Amino acid sequence: MTAPILRTPQIGDDNPILRAKLHAIWETAPGWRGFLSSVDHKEIGLRYIVTAFILLACGGIEALIMRLQLAGPERRLLSPEQYNQLFSTHGMTMIFLYAAPVLSGFSNYLWPLLLGARDMAFPRLNALSYWLYLASALFLYGGFLAGAGPNDGWFNYVPYALTDYNPGYNQDVYALGMILLGASTSVGAANFIVTAMKMRAPGMSVNRIPIMVWGTLTASAANLLVVPSVSLAFFLLWLDRRFGTHFFGGMGDGQPLLWQHLFWLFGHPWVYAVVLPAMGMVSDGLPVFCRRPLAGYTLVALGTVATMILGFGVWVHHMFATGLPALSLAFFSGASFAITFPSMIALVAWVATIWLGRPVITTAFLFFASTILLFVIGGVSGIMTASVPVDLQLTDTYFIVAHLHYTLIGINLFPVVGATFFWFPKMTGRLMDERLGRWTFWIMFAGFNIAFLPMHLTGLLGMPRRIYTYPAHMGWDTLNLVTTLGSFILASGVLLFFINVARSWRGGAEAGPDPWGGPTLEWTVPSPPPPYNFAVIPTIASRHPLWEEALDEERARSSLTRGMMLDEGKETIATTPMDAEPERLVKMPGDSYAPFALTLASLLLIVSLLFQQRVAGTIALAAAGAALLFWLWPRRVMLERAEARHD
Repeated sequence: MTAPILRTPQIGDDNPILRAKLHAIWETAPGWRGFLSSVDHKEIGLRYIVTAFILLACGGIEALIMRLQLAGPERRLLSPEQYNQLFSTHGMTMIFLYAAPVLSGFSNYLWPLLLGARDMAFPRLNALSYWLYLASALFLYGGFLAGAGPNDGWFNYVPYALTDYNPGYNQDVYALGMILLGASTSVGAANFIVTAMKMRAPGMSVNRIPIMVWGTLTASAANLLVVPSVSLAFFLLWLDRRFGTHFFGGMGDGQPLLWQHLFWLFGHPWVYAVVLPAMGMVSDGLPVFCRRPLAGYTLVALGTVATMILGFGVWVHHMFATGLPALSLAFFSGASFAITFPSMIALVAWVATIWLGRPVITTAFLFFASTILLFVIGGVSGIMTASVPVDLQLTDTYFIVAHLHYTLIGINLFPVVGATFFWFPKMTGRLMDERLGRWTFWIMFAGFNIAFLPMHLTGLLGMPRRIYTYPAHMGWDTLNLVTTLGSFILASGVLLFFINVARSWRGGAEAGPDPWGGPTLEWTVPSPPPPYNFAVIPTIASRHPLWEEALDEERARSSLTRGMMLDEGKETIATTPMDAEPERLVKMPGDSYAPFALTLASLLLIVSLLFQQRVAGTIALAAAGAALLFWLWPRRVMLERAEARHD
């Protein structure tokens, strides 16, 4: 519920009475009630991060088992079916359940703090996105543990995914679980878009938004368009499998290639959705340790948007070997080459920032800076596969596996770990161990490159991907053994990282509100932040509010300690999309069980569809309707505030 801003009382943020009042208004209830009903973006963000890291560990363990299988020729640690389920679940976990959700976790936690807001635009929708994500992960892994995990790769190509070739529940679990995950991604994307457009502090115009916000905003806009594509594809596949329709089947009018078009129409923008927010982390974190603003801010922001726009035109980049007409191959090959130009802008900006700055070498800096090298290696291999003749030789070999890992893991995992070291003090009030952190970096960096760099050569020597074993004397033995050793080195580095997080969470050195001397708004609030984030809503006059005196770029100064107090209930301010001028007062919803209840109903519906139980499905739909009714039912306290305002 919103109302025009008629008065904007000002007060200093050092008022203890105001802080106590705001804390009582915004705090989440303790215990299990608060756990199930919280809509605090910080709690939701931390849940996303912790869940994603747990799934990262699961995906890593799966990878290590596969590497033991492939460490030498003719090994029989796994059967073909076990290997199929393992590598399919590994890909699904790392790409869908870790890479994107961990970025959503950081963005959920940091966005309101970066934007000068008290919460996301739709707090209950935010909670729903997490619960749906958790439910989909539990559903998918439940199938895997029951022996019915996906077994046709994370790309799920038909006709192999159809009932004639895959009669079990495996692909049904995957299809329905991905539909549930798609709902989570879609509602989260809508929330991010509205938050970026309407919830910025007064004065934070579009040319003052942190690059991390640009990255997540761009990814969210893409997800809102492409996730329905793949959700529809999975639903049509399920209909083909269980009701005999022929959307993808070879019989009748079915088109197996339609699956690849729908999947990669989603898949290639998704690649950038799990890369651009991570690149935004580097763009915001690296300048802090270089003691200067990011070089070429405007170009980096425009390049971020341009990269995603071009990303919609290169999905056939993954289909060059499918027999499409030569003219279409030429068009998509040209688009695949062209997309390298806007995506390289950030790389040049990072190098220029380091070159022109005075770098302070910390663990976070090392992880951020190493992204440059990983970006170059992954980008060069991607440019190679943009050429149709080269791609015809490399497709479905381990060269593609190497490129995929450098792109999706190297340009995601290393920025994420760097961001953890960077923002961990803000989230917990404690610093991570720098000495252990440096060991973590060098072990992870060495292990990653030892594991995945040789895969390029393995692929050039012709080793196909997705094979569970291989004969001796093919020239792959030594390279696979090196890759396996590198994988275990990388895993030991990740384990050190988790140990560092656990130790520092309880016993790390106290950090204070701004341990790094950062320039953005999150460093103005205590560590960890209070439930209300900002005691008063700041007013922004530059891109770097905390560096204004040192940079002296503009005459105006931001007001960070005096502003609108907004203490008449849970409320914040909405601003205009372009210039962030105050527009309306927004009454925010309190904690609610409705998102959790709706998720339980959705999970029951998915399970009933899996086993085709009509009674359970009817109950699930009724429960979902009741949860939505409870969600939308006007609250008495909101009605009372509306009546008081009219009086």
